Amino acid sequence: MRGVGREWERLTLPPDLRVFHAGLFRVRLADGPNRCAGRLEVWHAGHWGTVCDDNWDLRDATVACWELGCGKVRPRVGKTHYGPGTGPIWLDDMGCKGSEASLSDCPSGEWGKHNCDHEEDVVLTCTGTRAW
Repeated sequence: MRGVGREWERLTLPPDLRVFHAGLFRVRLADGPNRCAGRLEVWHAGHWGTVCDDNWDLRDATVACWELGCGKVRPRVGKTHYGPGTGPIWLDDMGCKGSEASLSDCPSGEWGKHNCDHEEDVVLTCTGTRAW
């Protein structure tokens, strides 16, 4: 994922479908109650796909919420589930330090290489506000 452009642009879409991207790297939260909660999806090779929760932790979630413009991670009790994704599982074994500006800056497995099923898709709930 390294080498992806870092020019940020927010696409003009309805609030519940906003997608944030750096160059060709795009992320979104799908099927949640608002734009800052849902199943994490990334765009790759012309398709939206999911991220496996293997090794996913607070540091990865911190980067994802920040990248989405949704503030900080909102702690949750139990597993909030927004339904399994469909299509490819693009990323697995994320390894963010928590200070990256984008998930594209974090180490991970190769695109499309995983040992997961869609029941392991990453879901996020963020605070919904971003402190500049």
